[in-house]
Amino acid sequence: MPDESNPPVRPAADAAGVHANAFSSGKVTPELILHRAARVEDAIHEFRENRARKRGYHTTVIPYTGYGSTTWIRVLSRVLLTRDRKPRRKLPLIGRRDEMVRGWRSFTAVPINDVEVTVTIDGVVHQVSADRGGVVDAKIPANLEPGWHSITLQAEDSQIVEAPIFIIDPAAKFGVVSDIDDTVMVTALPRPLLAAWNTFVLDEHARMPTPGMAVLLDRLSAAHPGSATIYLSTGAWNVAPTLTRFLSRNLYPSGPLLLTDWGPTHDRLFRSGREHKRDNLHRLAEEFPATKWLLVGDDGQHDEEIYGEFAEQHPESVAAIAIRQLSPSEAVLAGGRSKAESLSERSRAHWMFAPDGSGLAAQLTQLGVL
Repeated sequence: MPDESNPPVRPAADAAGVHANAFSSGKVTPELILHRAARVEDAIHEFRENRARKRGYHTTVIPYTGYGSTTWIRVLSRVLLTRDRKPRRKLPLIGRRDEMVRGWRSFTAVPINDVEVTVTIDGVVHQVSADRGGVVDAKIPANLEPGWHSITLQAEDSQIVEAPIFIIDPAAKFGVVSDIDDTVMVTALPRPLLAAWNTFVLDEHARMPTPGMAVLLDRLSAAHPGSATIYLSTGAWNVAPTLTRFLSRNLYPSGPLLLTDWGPTHDRLFRSGREHKRDNLHRLAEEFPATKWLLVGDDGQHDEEIYGEFAEQHPESVAAIAIRQLSPSEAVLAGGRSKAESLSERSRAHWMFAPDGSGLAAQLTQLGVL
């Protein structure tokens, strides 16, 4: 609940789309005409929400890690209707597997559309709105020191939850943007059946980390104090808690996840994963113009193409591009390799290729990044 001393309430962002923030010019955005598939999805969500409320489900805010500068933060979370958790039988710590979650369970939750969320930052209250899928993505003014902070979130009568926020040091001129699928975690995502198995069935404890990548990203974080490690993926927000636990368990540096919401948008039947990555890369370039980003990906999807285009458009924002090369068997499972080799020749960025984190680390050391 907000503090009883009635702290000041400041307007914040409407999270109905990316780039919504509290620093807008005050222009009124015309109401969007939704795609037919989006209208169908909204009707299904409304039916599920009404049914869940009648069955006694409760409003729950799922906090995600955000980021920001010393003058603003980007708040990320999702609002759902869930059942009360049953008390868990206490087991010995040795051998216990906490929070074992099959992927499909994260897709059965009921999102709440357009719900108001209260964000409290150092006693100052802001109101933001979730989008059609219950996702909050809002940019809010704040005065915080570099490093890790916690903010609180609440929607309707939900419990108050804390969300971690990483404030990037203005003196830090380096950061890392890393893909997840087949870069830090072996998933073979492009193949539909394997993607479905990894996303909906496979236990998070059975997912395989990519050799050497955790050590590489941890060394980069230690070599550049105050810098950010941001994980950019086309995965759905539904699996964010699972991915966060996977990254922590395998000793990857903590950092925000920038995921997407699967399903129709206001103007198309399916969301574009490529556009999601492009939009967020351009947004980071605008938000941190003095930062040079190391872009980490693999050659099994479109990372080379997306990173190459970004390096051509924002050469001042790219420190280097590190591509993990899939093994022949992984390339087959991933549907082949990228055909964007010419981009590395056209771009002025430093490109490096290796099958694991150790090989990339050696090249980054020669470049002076490590």
